[in-house]
Amino acid sequence: MTVHFIGAGPGAADLITVRGRDLLASSPVCLYAGSLVPTELLAHCPQGVRLVNTAPMSLEDIVAEMRQAHAQGLDVARLHSGDLSIWSAMGEQLRSLREHDVPYTVTPGVPSFSAAAAALGVELTLPGSCQSVVLTRTSGRASGMPSGETLAAFAATGAVLAIHLSVHAAEQVQAELLAYYGADCPAAIVWRASWPDELLVRTCVGEIAAAAQANALQRSALILVGPTLSQQDFGLSRLYANDYDRRYRPRGDEPRFPTGSEGA
Repeated sequence: MTVHFIGAGPGAADLITVRGRDLLASSPVCLYAGSLVPTELLAHCPQGVRLVNTAPMSLEDIVAEMRQAHAQGLDVARLHSGDLSIWSAMGEQLRSLREHDVPYTVTPGVPSFSAAAAALGVELTLPGSCQSVVLTRTSGRASGMPSGETLAAFAATGAVLAIHLSVHAAEQVQAELLAYYGADCPAAIVWRASWPDELLVRTCVGEIAAAAQANALQRSALILVGPTLSQQDFGLSRLYANDYDRRYRPRGDEPRFPTGSEGA
């Protein structure tokens, strides 16, 4: 018996991984985050599956369900939204399962910032402009922020910021970023990325708060900030340059990787 933690992706039912879909289809018990996971994904579950919506449950209740399935020898699909590596509350569940010697696996999901960037049709890291993306948030009721992890500290690097769980604090976000990016720096608020009712709001740092208010955005939205959101005057990468010497495309009189050396 194994508890399979599965990242359901950002919302669209077809953005789950093949592995995640197959684990859903083979697990007789499914614990899913009903407030965030689309019900269409549950269609992959087998006939007769025990479905448990964890939205109203405590950590103790959730772990008790897993332990009960373990005692019965039944695999569990634990379905979370987005990707499990960030803000999923998976860590505390894994710790409890380890304490009770319950085996588990982890299957990643498409993260919301990737879905938001795809919806906007942008590459967040452009040559000569930005090569870093910071995934962060503001303090909330569920989790505070460590003292060194401030928006100002991250903004000082000039990286693209993907600010999660913070649209309710849009005024604070705007105020903290203005001094570093300037009022005209491109920004976007993406609500429910990849869902059928997805909303894209393209704006600038100086208008983040107004844009959030005008569209009545209170939750399930991601704020992206950085020049690459609308930049067109960026340089070319060397990756596809004709004179760039690569292992699979040797160039010059003395290439670093002569033909045939790959298998050496």
